[in-house]
Amino acid sequence: MLEGLMLGLSAAVTPFNLIMVVMGCVIGTLIGMLPGLGPMSIIAIMIPVAIGIGDPTAALILLSGVYYGAIFGGSTSSILLNAPGVAGTVATAFDGYPMARKGQAGKALTIAAVASFAGGTIGAILLMIFAPALSSVALLFHSAEYFALMVVGLSAIAAFAGTGQVAKALMMTILGLMMGTVGEGALSNMPRFTFGMMELQSGFSFITLAMAMFALPEALFLVMNPARAATGDSGKITGMRITGAEARSIAPVIGRQSIQGFFIGVLPGAGATIASFLGYAVERNIAKGAEQEEFGKGSIKGLAAPETANNAACTGSFVPLLTLGIPGSGTTAILLGALLALNVTPGPRLMTDEPQVFWAVIISMYIGNLVLLILNLPLIPYIAKILTIPRTFLIPFILFFTLMGSYLGQNNSTELLILVGFGVIATILRFADYPLAPLLIGFILGTMLEDNFGRAMQLYRGFGFLLERPMTLALLVLAALLVVLPSFRAYRARRRAEGVADGD
Repeated sequence: MLEGLMLGLSAAVTPFNLIMVVMGCVIGTLIGMLPGLGPMSIIAIMIPVAIGIGDPTAALILLSGVYYGAIFGGSTSSILLNAPGVAGTVATAFDGYPMARKGQAGKALTIAAVASFAGGTIGAILLMIFAPALSSVALLFHSAEYFALMVVGLSAIAAFAGTGQVAKALMMTILGLMMGTVGEGALSNMPRFTFGMMELQSGFSFITLAMAMFALPEALFLVMNPARAATGDSGKITGMRITGAEARSIAPVIGRQSIQGFFIGVLPGAGATIASFLGYAVERNIAKGAEQEEFGKGSIKGLAAPETANNAACTGSFVPLLTLGIPGSGTTAILLGALLALNVTPGPRLMTDEPQVFWAVIISMYIGNLVLLILNLPLIPYIAKILTIPRTFLIPFILFFTLMGSYLGQNNSTELLILVGFGVIATILRFADYPLAPLLIGFILGTMLEDNFGRAMQLYRGFGFLLERPMTLALLVLAALLVVLPSFRAYRARRRAEGVADGD
């Protein structure tokens, strides 16, 4: 490994490859800030550029920089405008945007930058140490295990519900699961619930749904409530520094979510979006008392958790890509296509046949995360100034990027009608105090849950996989515990409160 590291270091620190790292990070960050485009679109656009470079090492360093740069930059629009730039930063908006509205936009962006840097760097270290071993672990996960993993994700919905809102969260999750069934099923290839509309053949776009749930209602709320645009202290950006107490508070969160996010990213098909949602859910569930109540209202832990997890998961997604040749997401599928076009075949032999490519990419991730931190921290005061834009300009700005992001995601004008329709429904649901995050979780996990459940049923001709695969059973037991434990904790707290009242 030491020999490989030295080889990767000598390849990564050449002037041309350093330029590729910086260029990839800058392009990725800028694209990530624009809602709707995301890393997949820009990597697809840049494949001809990468092929034109000719050198597989430099090309992969450039495209990898764009990938984690976009995830890094996607948090900016989530925090400032409640308009997630990429799917992996939706959970960032849950606490990032409330912090921005309290006048803490600078601090929120600083925490996001530090958490992203830590998650990406720890992920790169874990990638370096565990990549060969984890490739064999990833192969142990079959359809049955993925089905159980999705159930674990759905069982954590209570984390996205406020006090006394579990029933509402459950209803929104079921609605999300129902919406995930629209379009062609992966197993049947038959259109479902499309009402004869060709535009719904491929189902609802996640980006359109995310915009409709968060960005569009925010613009409508700004119209109805002018005071909502205020950022505190006459729009002056203050308190960017993270205090010692805050650093001590988020350090364990960053440590836990770097490891959890990385291992979720290793699993093909899981990715940064699921890692960020699960990271948020885990941290809220283990928080106690007042800290737990703060989640969703501007908690620094609630911001640090998804930001760390999604960046660590991005790094983890390179394990199945480089060591097995299995793309874990749409973005890594495009990266796989770029590698094949450059005559590099990812798989178990990549580390021996093309060690300079493998190790140079890992070393470039260290350098890239450092570049992202150096680029973003000095710009935070200027980026945060977006919130001081007068409301008359801010509302059209949010609406423009929301509509543009939705349209560019599918290149389909029908998406705009779907966006407006769901945006109005989401606004009504917010007035009725329904949590919207569970709907998105149900939508994301529902499709994968259905596909993997169907495949497992076909392979084992029934429910036999529940007993034949111990890992599946273990994950389903974990899911049951995630449902039961919060209810048990709430019951104990209620009994304790009743005991105190009786004692008085």
